[in-house]
Amino acid sequence: MTAKSEAQNVDGKENKNGLELTRSIIKEALDKLGYPEDVYELLKDSLRIFTVRIPVRMDDGSMKYFKGYRAQHNDAVGPTKGGVRFHPNVSELEVNALAIWMSLKAGIVDLPYGGAKGGIICDPREMSFRELEALSRGYVRAVNQIIGPRQDILAPDTYTNSQIMAWMMDEYSYLNKEDNPGFITGKPNVLGGSLGRESATAKGVTICIEEAVKIRDFEIEGAKVVIQGFGNAGSYLAKYLHQGGAKIVGISDAYGALHDPEGLDIDYLLDRRDSFGTVTTLFKNTLTNNELLEVDCDILVPAAVQNQITEENAKKIKASIIVEAASSPTTMEATKILNDRGILLVPDILASSGGVVVTYFEWVQNNQGYYWSEKKVEDKLRDIMTNAFTTIYNTSQTRKVDMRLASHMVGVRKMAEASRYRGWV
Repeated sequence: MTAKSEAQNVDGKENKNGLELTRSIIKEALDKLGYPEDVYELLKDSLRIFTVRIPVRMDDGSMKYFKGYRAQHNDAVGPTKGGVRFHPNVSELEVNALAIWMSLKAGIVDLPYGGAKGGIICDPREMSFRELEALSRGYVRAVNQIIGPRQDILAPDTYTNSQIMAWMMDEYSYLNKEDNPGFITGKPNVLGGSLGRESATAKGVTICIEEAVKIRDFEIEGAKVVIQGFGNAGSYLAKYLHQGGAKIVGISDAYGALHDPEGLDIDYLLDRRDSFGTVTTLFKNTLTNNELLEVDCDILVPAAVQNQITEENAKKIKASIIVEAASSPTTMEATKILNDRGILLVPDILASSGGVVVTYFEWVQNNQGYYWSEKKVEDKLRDIMTNAFTTIYNTSQTRKVDMRLASHMVGVRKMAEASRYRGWV
């Protein structure tokens, strides 16, 4: 379990472990930077965690009361920002850990934000469209006094989407008697969303891959790439890397993996995949996901689920570069093994930051009332991701630490300094 997992155990044990892991990451990074204990004491928990109850009239006429949360970790740098997830296993421990993680991610890409996270305990898969709308509007009413474009900015997360963001924006406008789309990101483009948002995470991962191959002194063109996962991020990645001349020798989905050392027909696979990213069921003689991780390649991109690279298989991986597009695909034990083997591991907290960068662009455009072309969004995303990669890689070299720890050090530094200047520590 890590602080970034998409689902947690109902008994709360994994949520507790996630918060403890996040705290240990903060502690190790601060210790490496030489900060005193009181900085850790400030940053190990969210400054504010709100608990709300939301009444919703269900389609059968009954009333149901949903419990929700909003955690605001630290606003020393600027307003807090983070997603709202609808999930049966949302908990206070989880949103606390994820808010801290968002602070680190904002620091890594040098955004003027602190981290936040919210959630409602529900199963949206069992709710009607009308019930989801009522729940979305009810959440905004419940937290209205503590959110806003200069306070705390909402965004989509697990099981929430642009439609839910649109309902929330409409409710906020009604309550506050003003049209202020900057209070929320991830909106439809016609309501102030940003071009380039849907592919932003994959674009960010692609940029990190391009920077990583420069360090290893080879080109994307002709490089053999394996992508574990063929959902939104994985399919966009396959498309971008294939267009860049890479040879995609392996992909996988939840049902298995495809491998061809001569390169897969990516255009065909993209055309045949369903809305869940499934395509391997159309083929015979597929590999398992674990077998795919160990095939011969130059670049491995875990873009599926957590804990795929472990101490058991880390010694068998043949890639010279691993770029994490999924949340926590590599365990801490495996990270050490890969680092000792000289494999360049670009961590998820850096590689997957493209999404939060483009939501920042959306907020900026909303505040300006001026909207950018997709090319301008992509150019600015490239600038920020390249600078973040360079800063973290240089930190790893000068401090003699792996890129995962270097990213945490970079992520926590701005927040620690802002808190110090404000006199909070």
